[in-house]
Amino acid sequence: MKQTGSNVAALIAAASPAIRRRDAETLTALMREVAGREPAAWGSIIGFGSCHYRYPTGTEGDMPILAFAPRKTATTIYLDDTERHSEALGDLGPHTVGKGCLYVKDLEKVDLEVLRDILEGTLAWVESGGTPGIELTVTD
Repeated sequence: MKQTGSNVAALIAAASPAIRRRDAETLTALMREVAGREPAAWGSIIGFGSCHYRYPTGTEGDMPILAFAPRKTATTIYLDDTERHSEALGDLGPHTVGKGCLYVKDLEKVDLEVLRDILEGTLAWVESGGTPGIELTVTD
């Protein structure tokens, strides 16, 4: 995955429906604060910072440290592993999860302090170098 250089404000403005635009603005401010980095477009994903990953198989690449995507059906928030955050997710509010994805349909219905804690946990995981089997190196 690579940064595309697209305009983040334009990416947010193009999000549909309107609730995704509202949530994208809120998440941009929150992730900017948590990551201490400015947003950048990675295709249709809005990412903060970057890191390089490498698996034992030799597969490697680059990805944002924190990221989200305003999708039509829900906002996708990318995490390290939702199982690591299962207790906090129980306190978050309405959402669904995948292995490393948190799906939120309305950010106003979730506890933003709980979300902040989850994002801070993901950031700490990346900055610590990942877990056995996933080598992570922050590149900015």
